[in-house]
Amino acid sequence: MNRPLRYSRKVNGRKEGWKSGDDTSSLPSFRSFSSMKVSVIIPVLNEENAIAKVINDIPKTAHNGEITRQEIIVVDNGCTDNTAAIAKRNGARVVTEPRRGYGYACLAGIAALETQPPDIVVFLDGDYSDYPTDMPRLLKPILENRAALVIGARTQGDAKAALLPQARFGNWLACFLIRRFFGVHYTDLGPFRAIRYPELLTLNMQDKTFGWTVEMQLKAAKRGIPVCEVPVRYRKRIGTSKITGTFTGTLKAGYKILTTLFYHRFLT
Repeated sequence: MNRPLRYSRKVNGRKEGWKSGDDTSSLPSFRSFSSMKVSVIIPVLNEENAIAKVINDIPKTAHNGEITRQEIIVVDNGCTDNTAAIAKRNGARVVTEPRRGYGYACLAGIAALETQPPDIVVFLDGDYSDYPTDMPRLLKPILENRAALVIGARTQGDAKAALLPQARFGNWLACFLIRRFFGVHYTDLGPFRAIRYPELLTLNMQDKTFGWTVEMQLKAAKRGIPVCEVPVRYRKRIGTSKITGTFTGTLKAGYKILTTLFYHRFLT
């Protein structure tokens, strides 16, 4: 079940923002397009055993052809294996971003869209932990003009078991603080997400490392962009996580997420 998020903020003593039940008819509708175009951005760092599976599982069309896949952009974030070559052989466009960081990779992918902008951008991990075949679930609320940003909430099947304990705790803590600080009820910071390209540009994303997903969700809430979550499946990734799979990576990710939350709550 898709659950529109409720959020608002006080401006000059009155609440502003979008919430469930509000009229969203003013949102630009994409039904005027004969076919919506979606581009998929996949940040990767040494995922040679997984990337072909990810690319080949991405649907080419969705919703009876109303949405078509425009291109797949794999962002090589400093790979030292054959990930880039495998991605090319499987039909992806490879963009190189040598500066390490999830946010750096996502920003490089967005920059690569400028020459041929899509209608929707999907962000997807390259380790095969997400199910690319669930993509139509993320696209449906956008097609139906019910949301501009859709978060894949990892709740189905063995999703919880697949997440490492430190990842589950960090995710819960971040969502709890978002609810306390911003009054927005998110259940996940999952990386599998879809967003309309115009709204993505208005967010003016800045984070270069681990705070990318939380920055997007916070900015969407503060700017009144309609958001919903949809349940998606999740499984154990192929290989070892470079973030939650190491003690140092876990600490860095947790620190960055928390500082991002506090920065957007008290300094912006």
